[in-house]
Amino acid sequence: MSNQDGRAVPERGAARWFDDEAGPVVRPYAMTRGRTRTTADGRLDLIAQVIAESRAEQAVADQLLSPEHVEIVELCRRAPLSVAELAAGLDLPVGVVRVLIGDLLDAELVYVSRPVPPAELPDERVLREVIDGLRAL
Repeated sequence: MSNQDGRAVPERGAARWFDDEAGPVVRPYAMTRGRTRTTADGRLDLIAQVIAESRAEQAVADQLLSPEHVEIVELCRRAPLSVAELAAGLDLPVGVVRVLIGDLLDAELVYVSRPVPPAELPDERVLREVIDGLRAL
């Protein structure tokens, strides 16, 4: 059955799981099994760096992980990536990527490094005094 544009239209009652232009469609909630939060939510802001554990290579092959989980580990094995970079690279919503990273954290296949907040950085004046003191030696 087709519409006026000549595109196929599913028959009434037929399951529509395939998008002609995008290919098979997997809803984000299916990737996360309906979860929207993870135990690591507080550590997974947009700039948090995700780094693959050294043992992740053999562990990925041994565990039953989704293709998205495996892709995150493989991307992070090449170089540490931020949560935002992973979401963009995987073309997935940030919330979904956070849940997937949380799963990998629980499985100890990745770890997260957070940059030092600006409030915790030393004052520029103190650093200048240290530099001046070192030059005086």
